[in-house]
Amino acid sequence: MTAKQELVRARIIAAAALYAAVFVTERFVLPPSLPYALHLALYVIPYLVVGYDVMQKAWGNFIHGQAFDESFLMTVATVAAFAIGEYPEATAVMLLYQVGELFQSVAVGRARTSIGEMMSIAPEYANLETKTGVHSVDPDDVEVGSVIVIKPGERVPIDGVVLTGESFVDTSALTGEAVPRRASEGDALYSGCVNGEGTLRVRTTKAYEDSTVAKILDLVENASEKKARLEKFITRFARIYTPAVTIGALLLALVPPLMLGQPFGGWVQRACVFLIVSCPCALVISVPLGFFGGIGAASRIGVLVKGGDYLEAVADCGTMVFDKTGTLTKGEFKVTRFLPAEGVRTDELIIAAAYAESLSNHPIAKSVRAVYAEEPDLTRLTDMTEIAGYGIRGVWDGLELLAGNGKLLERYSVAYEPCKEHGTVVYVAHDGRFLGCFIIADALKTGSADAIRDLKAAGVRQTIMLTGDRDDLAQDIAADLGIDKAYSELLPADKVTQLETIIKRINGRSKVAFVGDGINDAPALMRADVGIAMGSLGSDAAIEAADIVLMDDDVRKLAVTVHIGRKTMRIVRENVWFALIVKFLVLVFGALGYATMWLAVFGDVGVTVLAVLNSMRCLKLPKGKK
Repeated sequence: MTAKQELVRARIIAAAALYAAVFVTERFVLPPSLPYALHLALYVIPYLVVGYDVMQKAWGNFIHGQAFDESFLMTVATVAAFAIGEYPEATAVMLLYQVGELFQSVAVGRARTSIGEMMSIAPEYANLETKTGVHSVDPDDVEVGSVIVIKPGERVPIDGVVLTGESFVDTSALTGEAVPRRASEGDALYSGCVNGEGTLRVRTTKAYEDSTVAKILDLVENASEKKARLEKFITRFARIYTPAVTIGALLLALVPPLMLGQPFGGWVQRACVFLIVSCPCALVISVPLGFFGGIGAASRIGVLVKGGDYLEAVADCGTMVFDKTGTLTKGEFKVTRFLPAEGVRTDELIIAAAYAESLSNHPIAKSVRAVYAEEPDLTRLTDMTEIAGYGIRGVWDGLELLAGNGKLLERYSVAYEPCKEHGTVVYVAHDGRFLGCFIIADALKTGSADAIRDLKAAGVRQTIMLTGDRDDLAQDIAADLGIDKAYSELLPADKVTQLETIIKRINGRSKVAFVGDGINDAPALMRADVGIAMGSLGSDAAIEAADIVLMDDDVRKLAVTVHIGRKTMRIVRENVWFALIVKFLVLVFGALGYATMWLAVFGDVGVTVLAVLNSMRCLKLPKGKK
């Protein structure tokens, strides 16, 4: 508990002890003919001990024109109860109200702790290396290009590149991934991670305000400002509901006695019940707490949700659209197979392919050369030319060398056997003889197929893939992953157009999410109902463009995020319906004179405590989900 919560708890204990002593003394010690003034004074003491701050807040809000809140309603109701002689009930109501408020405060504190674990990544200092030695300075004071020293156990304060040293860094605060990552000379290092046992010298590549940790902290701090539709509705509802019930209570206290000539006491008591139960605490506390808990649960697995509105949107997601490269696949095109023609040895094909790709710096060319153990002798090559749309032609050992697509071999009248393997096929020929081909493919990410399966199990009805690849390759990948539809041969602008078509076809029946790598997919991420980016530590574009960021690129966390969103919405709706139904029933019984002050206390404090307890379930991950 905080110091403030400890003080409130002490006041509650003191007031409860005084109340019990007064109640017992009045019932069993003092004479029945006790003067009303003394009777009132005995109960006012514990009332003021526990409730003076509520009355103070009510008065402050009243003079500032913001009268209709729970403090005002509770103050008016309990003072009115004192006025009609309901001293024990008035004090008990205030006491129980403060118990409920303390419970809410502790619950909110626990919810904030789940977010606080993410907020704890904020670095307190940086060890700046200067001519006079190493000095601890504020991270804001470190300029780009400076050298900082990160000692064992310290948190990385600013993004940079390792100059010297070797260690393992804990990235769990950012990604939820428990396995440390190795960091050595030349490796990028991101702020917010914790250094292991080695000392690292790092050259900063960004200012603190632009570093990964600063952007994440800003995102988390502002998440509560982006309210879900249900939160906004509850806020608007409370603004209308509370004054309406207050006016209703006033009319209930005055109109029947004046019109029917009945005593005021009974009708004022009904009005007090009306006021107490009308407090919207259960709604205005439990609903935001539920969303806050859901965001906290997601943050613990390395999923950053920018606000309750996006958690609500992903819960209603019926269609999830994926970019392929960098999202479902690794985005690393490599040679996966060499397929020699009949009568050709595999090493003969590899050597020819390595020489054909020997002058290129393309990653695929490097991948081919990596298979060939030796360094190609460039003096054996002449007239190497790249033919756009076809491939490479040159002369190797005085004989024509070809490496490219089928059109290239057809152009130079070389007979070949078409290959129907998945991936990009590169055919190789030397001196008019077909040697075979090699396959270039973008490897699927680990867990991509599991992610699609889990999403369907979570209730996502349709999965769609958008890619610039040719159609046969796209359909093969979609089939391998279990994706429902694949749209191929799309330019970046075409992806947005296709996404808009999908959204139009769904016509608001459910939400459409787009999942991309956050670099080339920013327009689509912003166009979708909810944009989900593969964060990939240090990806500024992902953090800026998306509504939800998977910090470690693990697509399997998509289904967990959907589960968290749906669990949060289910719990929040349970709270809303439970609170409204109970309050409505107590209000009706109170107006008819069948509800006591104690029932009113349950209608307010009891319902609030139960709703808050229910909201705390949002802090926990769905069973079996990690």
